[in-house]
Amino acid sequence: MLADSRVSAVLPVVDLERARKFYEEKLGLRAGDAPGGVMFECGHGSQLALYHRDSPTKADHTAAGWEVDDVEKVVKDLREKGVVFEQYEMTDEQGIATMGGVKGAWFKDSEGNILSVVQFE
Repeated sequence: MLADSRVSAVLPVVDLERARKFYEEKLGLRAGDAPGGVMFECGHGSQLALYHRDSPTKADHTAAGWEVDDVEKVVKDLREKGVVFEQYEMTDEQGIATMGGVKGAWFKDSEGNILSVVQFE
């Protein structure tokens, strides 16, 4: 039923302007207005929407992620823009985990949402 439909991530943020700045300046996304929030167009027709909520996120899991061709390069580029990567038991000093044929790294946005970049080999 939904297998052929696009899916979009929708994330809560306390400070919409601060979050918009993070996504534009740190991640390089292009913003457009959306009812009650901000919509970012991403690759292959995917979208990421932000909406205002008075209380911060309580999620302790990955809320959205991007599939990339080269995790090491993306992590390096994002670090140069000030993005801080999470350190977990399975990650190396750069914050990258290798799990079989998959490499991934996690970081938080300005509002505490956990985001990831992942590379499938």
